[in-house]
Amino acid sequence: MDLQSLKNRFSIIGNTPTLNHALNTASQVAATDLTVLIVGESGVGKEVFSQIIHSLSARKHNPFIAVNCGAIPEGTIDSELFGHEKGSFTGAVDSRKGYFETVNGGTIFLDEIGELPLGTQARLLRVLETGEFIRVGSSKVQKSDVRVIAATNRELLEFTQKGRFREDLYYRLNTVPIRVPSLRDRKEDIPLLFRKFVVDFAEKYKTKPIFLDEEARQLLSQYPWPGNVRELKNIAEQISVLSKTDSINAATLASFLPTQHVNNMPMVTGNAPAGDFANEREILYKLFFDMKKDVNELKKMFVEILQNPSMTGNSNGQFNHETIISELKEDIGHTSHPIPASTHLSAPIHSQQPLIIDNEFHSSFEVDESLNIMDKEKELILKALKKHKGRRKDASTDLGISERTLYRKIKEYDIEE
Repeated sequence: MDLQSLKNRFSIIGNTPTLNHALNTASQVAATDLTVLIVGESGVGKEVFSQIIHSLSARKHNPFIAVNCGAIPEGTIDSELFGHEKGSFTGAVDSRKGYFETVNGGTIFLDEIGELPLGTQARLLRVLETGEFIRVGSSKVQKSDVRVIAATNRELLEFTQKGRFREDLYYRLNTVPIRVPSLRDRKEDIPLLFRKFVVDFAEKYKTKPIFLDEEARQLLSQYPWPGNVRELKNIAEQISVLSKTDSINAATLASFLPTQHVNNMPMVTGNAPAGDFANEREILYKLFFDMKKDVNELKKMFVEILQNPSMTGNSNGQFNHETIISELKEDIGHTSHPIPASTHLSAPIHSQQPLIIDNEFHSSFEVDESLNIMDKEKELILKALKKHKGRRKDASTDLGISERTLYRKIKEYDIEE
């Protein structure tokens, strides 16, 4: 099956190289009986990949079952997977078949494999190596022909180093690894996925599909999406149901996004009425977009002056310094951005020589300033740590977050103290 047909069959949206590589790997390994380990963050769609592998395999007409290992209590996980005999433990009033017995000949998908207890890991390793298992409370060895596909949102190799996961089981599961990319690594796919979801929800709820303006689309792509595709789908459904208009701007979109990824930024104060914004997150996003707009207008003005010196009002074609400085002061008076330090005047203001702008600045205004929220957050954390000489407690108080949250952010951004 070619890649596009595979995407159409399983309703997969996107065309990033990492996603295509993962799909190609799943398609190629499906025809074998090799064990597959699917790695990816929560919400990226790991179960879809397990279904692709099963549907394209020779076992496609046999049972398929998905088991969330993290949702089954430690005391009953062995019974769920391998079955038990009557009276083998309190409450075992009858014998029971486990998944490896009922799905014989088919495929079992073990999600959150890293949550398995060490004892269960030993039992699973034996099934993978010999195809044999023993029910809880029994001494009879039984055979099972089941293909195992495992998935995790953790780094199992790190778990093996900490003694939380068996190293031999890790290498047995990791015969063919498939890494599913996170949504923030598929930025070009985000608008396509969002559009697909809002159209689906419009059909479901008998409403008009919503659409985003340009600034809202930028915000949609810049948001880190920690919940990945699952979170994007939830946001699309919320907006489709709760929005009072079908045209969504950045401020409206920001009101639907969770606050935990932006609420550690400094609060912006001003003369705007409190009712203009639902919360300070909207103020923050508006500030960023206004800042970018001011910088772009300033750059555009310089480009126009460079290309058309007569705009300065000097008939001989030379730059009129007083006019330029006056225009700059007037323009900058509406924004908090200072003139970049790389701007130099090669002659005094009252000199009759032409104004020369360094090439360094000329090239610098062609590069847009980064407005990534995560970059700004990391920058603030670094400044706070430096200000308080690495004292986390003082830095967290200054940032308005708990010390525990600051510690997590330091690890998340790989900040060296």
